Amino acid sequence: MSFSQITVEDLAQCLDNPNIQFVDVREPWEVEMASLKPFQNLPLSQFSEWAEQIYSQLDPETETLVLCHHGVRSAQMCHWLTQQGFTNVKNISGGIDAYSIVVDRSVPRY
Repeated sequence: MSFSQITVEDLAQCLDNPNIQFVDVREPWEVEMASLKPFQNLPLSQFSEWAEQIYSQLDPETETLVLCHHGVRSAQMCHWLTQQGFTNVKNISGGIDAYSIVVDRSVPRY
């Protein structure tokens, strides 16, 4: 595995950092139910629609944190990003569900 994992507590400390790219790979309906402000939505199910433009949407040298519901889809995205040459990719372990339980209970669970 060429990417690392971070905890939701670590994520909470990073949310205001303008030097980090935040990617949410959940479905648009999931983002409508529960989301975190700085995240850009690139649904994994719509991969074919945005994959070719990944370098215009994200900088491969910038720290990139990837979020999903529990951490499985985001791990897939992290793996793909590292294959594309991204050098500082981190999967958010437990996803937004863990964030809601551990960090901010106002974030809805589903």
